[in-house]
Amino acid sequence: MTQRSLFDLTGRHAIVTGASRGLGLQMAEALARSGADLVVTARNIDSLAASCRHLETFGHRVIPLALDLRTQQSILDASAGAIAALGHIDVLVNNAGCNVRKPSIDISWDDWNLVLDTNLRGTFFMAREIAAHMMSRTSGRIINIGSVTSVFGYAGIVPYCASRGGVKQMTMALADEWGPLGITVNCLAPGWFRTAQNDIMYQDQAWLDYLIDRIPLRRPGRADDLDGAVVFLSSDASAYVTGQTLLVDGGITTGATRALPAKQSTL
Repeated sequence: MTQRSLFDLTGRHAIVTGASRGLGLQMAEALARSGADLVVTARNIDSLAASCRHLETFGHRVIPLALDLRTQQSILDASAGAIAALGHIDVLVNNAGCNVRKPSIDISWDDWNLVLDTNLRGTFFMAREIAAHMMSRTSGRIINIGSVTSVFGYAGIVPYCASRGGVKQMTMALADEWGPLGITVNCLAPGWFRTAQNDIMYQDQAWLDYLIDRIPLRRPGRADDLDGAVVFLSSDASAYVTGQTLLVDGGITTGATRALPAKQSTL
């Protein structure tokens, strides 16, 4: 009998929220490539049609479900639906989120609630529902998606920074609480990746040059840069890893800057 690879997800069942496009779809693909059956969610189930057709090409089950993290009943329904569809859940990738880009002085009450209710409250209650199921099996992997803003602050996206910082702290608290029950909880924190939410910023070449100057690997993230990290945190390879924030950011959180060309450096 051949030994199972530490990174093999064959026979595992995973939920990826916010998987109709972008990084959520990419992470779902990484799990499917590694052998996992999937439930994928979006607020509008019709938006998952193309994603499901793509994911099914990897030869595993793919079930679409509607999920709006701002609504408790939607969370309850999606969680129950996922368990009913797959029988059990091994992995939750808590990816769905949103952002509002405004100067803080212009942030409304509703803007704040939209971002925090989705990214922080919704993430918690989705994790709680799936963890309750995982507890009965004394096994599970919960991956909360944070951001470089889990550890850095940026002007113009204060509610988002607050929500992602909260996800990091929440992850540590849940890891402490649920670790004795066999569940690991980690935060996967991408750096600057081009997505539909931030595409307008990448159209500004001056801003893009400014950004790249602060990334030691000298480029923004590509979608597949998250593949290894999400498979690692979903697999047996991370069995003794919990409560951690894994930054996949090209090194931007080193605080690197290049005020002088390399040839002028005195270092």
